[in-house]
Amino acid sequence: MKFTGSDISVGALFGFVIVLTLVEMYISYVHDKKLYNKRDTWTNIYLMTVAVVINLIMKTATFFLLEYCYQFRLFEISNFWIYWIVLILVQDFLYWFLHTVGHYVRFFWAMHVTHHSSEHFNLTTGFRSTVFEPLYRVFFYLPLAFMGFTALDILFAYLVTQIYGNLVHTQAKIKFPAWFEYIFVTPSHHRVHHASNVRYLDKNMGMVLILWDRWFGTFQEELPEDVIKYGLTAQPKDTGPVNIIFHEFIDLKKDIKKAPTFKDKIKYIINPPGWSHDGTTKIAKLMQKELHEQDKISNKITQSDKF
Repeated sequence: MKFTGSDISVGALFGFVIVLTLVEMYISYVHDKKLYNKRDTWTNIYLMTVAVVINLIMKTATFFLLEYCYQFRLFEISNFWIYWIVLILVQDFLYWFLHTVGHYVRFFWAMHVTHHSSEHFNLTTGFRSTVFEPLYRVFFYLPLAFMGFTALDILFAYLVTQIYGNLVHTQAKIKFPAWFEYIFVTPSHHRVHHASNVRYLDKNMGMVLILWDRWFGTFQEELPEDVIKYGLTAQPKDTGPVNIIFHEFIDLKKDIKKAPTFKDKIKYIINPPGWSHDGTTKIAKLMQKELHEQDKISNKITQSDKF
């Protein structure tokens, strides 16, 4: 079997992530940081395994669909460096869009929710995959084929950026230069993304670049006064191997069933998580608006107490 440079690069990067994970586990154990929980870690490995199997099943279809669309490319970039820089940038933006849809459309959230279901946050959380994402991810990346990027290069770029995305799943307090934190996703940014605090919901969607979040209004910095609580706003009681994947689909089905009109049934599918026809539950943006109003009132009271 002959390995290409891309195979070796991805293998080396993936191996690096595994080594770092083992080091983090060791430090957590030696210093009793309790970053890892045995059941939670095994759940992460299980979800990663399911995702790998689905990825392998979909790999051929994904490749041929991208290759088919490549025939209709609108242009080609001949310069090597410009080619790869543009590919990485556009691919990262399309991932931001894919990820944002996964948070703002409940049907897609039902698939993405597994990645957020852990109440722990460590490097293995990055392997807690959105298991059904391989079934629809390719459709978000089709613009890359029409832009003249080959299927192999698109898949390689995705793997590389995915590995970077795994590395930011850590509670290690790392201080980066201000310019780096302004441009790139850091562990602090991604800790916010995995928080269940109202202030942090649906924030910091980027994989490599945090610029998309800064530009499109989904950025939130980690605040010392709002200590992060990991997991979901409502954790599933049953974290068994089947329910951990399908619990949000089950809840969605219940909500659709109780909706009084066909229009409301559709809204449950396409509206953000938390939307309800009778207002008994609220979407994150509405809860955040209420929180900001409370913050304003608290700040006014604090200011008045000073005088």
